[in-house]
Amino acid sequence: MYAHSHECRPQSDWETLEAHSLRVASAAQARADVFGGGEYAWLLGLLHDLGKAKPAFQRKLNGERNDAGHSGEGARVLANAKGFSGTLAGIIAGHHGRLPDPERLKARVEAAEDVPLPDWCRISTLDPPARLGREPDLAPYRLQFLVRMLYGALCDADDRETAAFYAEAEGRSAPERPTVLTSAMRAAFDVHIDGMGGTGTVNDLRRRVLVHARGVAVEAPGLFTLTVPTGGGKTLTSLGFGLDHALAHGLRRLVYVIPYTSIIEQTADVFRQVLGSDAVLEHHSNADWDGEDEAEREQRRVMGASWDVPVVVTTAVQFFESLHAARKKRCRKLPNLARSVIVLDEAQTMPLPLLRPCLAALRELMNGYGASVVLSTATQPALTKSGGFPAREALEDAREVAPEPARLFAELKRVAVRDAGPMDDGALADRLRGAEQILCIVDNRMQARALFDAIAEAPGAAHLSTLMVPAHRRAVLAQVRARLKDEAPVRLVSTSLIEAGVDVDFPLVLRAATGIDSVAQAAGRCNREGRLERGQVEVFQSEHPAPPAVEQFAAIGRAVLAEGHNDPIGEDAVASYFRRLWDEYGPDALDAVEIGGIGGLLEVIRRNGPACPYEQIEAAFRIIPGGERTVIIRDGDWGVPSDELARLRLGSAGAVAKLVQPHSVNVPWKLWRALWNGGHVGWWAPDRFDEQFAVLQTSDERQGFYDPHAGLSGEGDPGGIA
Repeated sequence: MYAHSHECRPQSDWETLEAHSLRVASAAQARADVFGGGEYAWLLGLLHDLGKAKPAFQRKLNGERNDAGHSGEGARVLANAKGFSGTLAGIIAGHHGRLPDPERLKARVEAAEDVPLPDWCRISTLDPPARLGREPDLAPYRLQFLVRMLYGALCDADDRETAAFYAEAEGRSAPERPTVLTSAMRAAFDVHIDGMGGTGTVNDLRRRVLVHARGVAVEAPGLFTLTVPTGGGKTLTSLGFGLDHALAHGLRRLVYVIPYTSIIEQTADVFRQVLGSDAVLEHHSNADWDGEDEAEREQRRVMGASWDVPVVVTTAVQFFESLHAARKKRCRKLPNLARSVIVLDEAQTMPLPLLRPCLAALRELMNGYGASVVLSTATQPALTKSGGFPAREALEDAREVAPEPARLFAELKRVAVRDAGPMDDGALADRLRGAEQILCIVDNRMQARALFDAIAEAPGAAHLSTLMVPAHRRAVLAQVRARLKDEAPVRLVSTSLIEAGVDVDFPLVLRAATGIDSVAQAAGRCNREGRLERGQVEVFQSEHPAPPAVEQFAAIGRAVLAEGHNDPIGEDAVASYFRRLWDEYGPDALDAVEIGGIGGLLEVIRRNGPACPYEQIEAAFRIIPGGERTVIIRDGDWGVPSDELARLRLGSAGAVAKLVQPHSVNVPWKLWRALWNGGHVGWWAPDRFDEQFAVLQTSDERQGFYDPHAGLSGEGDPGGIA
């Protein structure tokens, strides 16, 4: 019996079902041994392709056209088994697509054939992991988490072993790449730090923070906070801490989670400079293209599929949605989160309606899978019990990585914050024209575009939003930094994306009224290097209605400002802001997913137990409500040249996705629909890739679809905050 045929090789060179099953079992076990699930993964590997033993499937391998499947039979064996094994049936049933909901799993099992177990496929009854019984009320959550982890281990092992068979048959070999953090990488980090130099208060403070953090790295894995004022060197401190902590405790990799795609390139570039390109993977949330081919040989080419590299730089969308996913291409990376250092940059930006599920996942990664989590931000969101977080998912036993944060904030107080009162767009435009170097941040893409259009003729006028492709944003930021350094005029209008770690240094920042945490982050773009005695941050009331959530944050922010803190963006003010925010939200609003009319995601998991609706959870858990579609920009100043796209038609979907990513925009659904209905967006190469890649049909700036200065626009943009 065979598992894989090869059209260019004789049948004697085909891969037998026994050989493939044992290889996958061994590879899956190795992946799951990291978190104590090896015996379950071995069983899954043995049974995953049992359906290929059917005569109809063997005839299919020999060229007969039939619809014989192969994933139901192994699932049927597990579903009929006694003990814990039956709860794992969905893993095999979905190993070529997604973890099924209970109803679909039942149908798959009932439709499967009874296949006699081969001699090499002897199975035994497995007991559940001991930790599932220690706290019965947490058992349902831990079980569904374990199922996803084992599913990822099986899928990744199956794809890689399949790829290895074909590579060997075709005489191909893959280049060796590092997969875990090493002492040589730490040595490279030390060399980089020694060569940085620099003097002054800010640089001295950054060095002090780094030295202290590396001392804390010897502490046992678990929860850490890195509370450092903006501009205090959090990025390199996180890398140094991650390297030392991993090597001290046998952890495998650093996963750096960033809130927006807009700054992922900046951070990844820093890490590549230190560790080299092979050690760093930059994985965007739009790397998972809808409709992507799920064939075994194609799957292994998808960018960043497994995260088996020393350093992963990714987005919060990619990270948290993968932890709640059912799809194979997202779940296969999950085992590599076990025994890793996970840094949440700008931790305060975790989505509030999904905050409790996000925290539950972080707790499980730490308590059940040996990971360490670092909450890195200048505005810690008080997610611990001692900080007043109101739900049982509150984190515990956080250890601070930075030395005396209160003292650091006092030493790095570089700005004065004042209330500028109401300002309409006309007044804002006048203010922008009247200052030589100024940054204005608003919470609405449409307002940002209108302000930019109003000052576009002024020297140094620039614009930033997520409706600009990554290559365009990088170019704008490079020009802005160069002009700031040369003391040339810079008038930048941006959405809130610039607050998430973008390294710019303005003497004057205007910020539309919002929460204290966002005001503090905006202040981090002002006098960042401490060249002035005090930079100026002015908080104004916009004439445009803020999105409801932003208005709620702004109202709480005004209440905190009225409390009269010495520093309106200092630690005390931030802590007061989050206490008020949690009181106003309440626990239910922090798990606002609706599934099947039951209520929040955590309640759905608790009620369903082993019969977890994985597909429904994936569909409901969306960091960005309403979803987005990725659109490729073609030609023009920032698009992919048409002739280059044409050359990609014969390549793989993974190769296309990797090349077009710097020239693509994540478009809100309403804007997508308007562009589609107007005939301005269409499918690229649908004969080759089906409805997988959407492309903007025109980049004519007179039509306003992709402006070379301001990016994508058009009727239908809901004016979202980034």
